[in-house]
Amino acid sequence: MKYLGIDYGSKRVGVAVSDETGKFAFAKAVLANDKTLLQTIHKICIDEKVEAIVLGESKDYEGKDNPIMKQIMRHKGELEAEIGVPVYLEPEFMTSSQAERLGSQDSSQNRRSGLSTRSPKVKNTMLDASAAALILQSYLDKKR
Repeated sequence: MKYLGIDYGSKRVGVAVSDETGKFAFAKAVLANDKTLLQTIHKICIDEKVEAIVLGESKDYEGKDNPIMKQIMRHKGELEAEIGVPVYLEPEFMTSSQAERLGSQDSSQNRRSGLSTRSPKVKNTMLDASAAALILQSYLDKKR
C-alpha cells in the first residue's frame, strides 16, 4: 500500500511518498499553498497510486492544538472529499527542526568529503518535503 505524507504550512506544503510496500518514506516536493494545492495533491495521488494520506498534526509542547490546526483540519476534510482516500493524522512535533538538523549534517559531511555544498537557499527548498517524509515515516513505523 502506498502512502502520501503532508507537512502542511500556511505558505508551503511539503509532500512525501512511501514505497509500494509502505515501509519507507521519501521526500517528493514542496508545493505552494495556493488555489491549485488540492488539484496538485490529487494529481500526485493518481500518478503515485496513493491509497492513503498521512497529514501532520500540529500541537504545542503541552499537547494543545497550534493555531494552524484549524487550517489543517479544513485541509483534511477537503482531501477526503476530493481524493476519496483515508486521511490519517500523525503528530509532527519538531519535524521541521529535525529535517533542518539532518540537512545541516549532510552539508557538513559533504564539506568534509570535498563535495560541493548547496547554498542555504537551495538547502531549504526541500526542508518541508523532508519534514513530510519524517511525518510519514513515523506513521509507517508505528503501523509495523
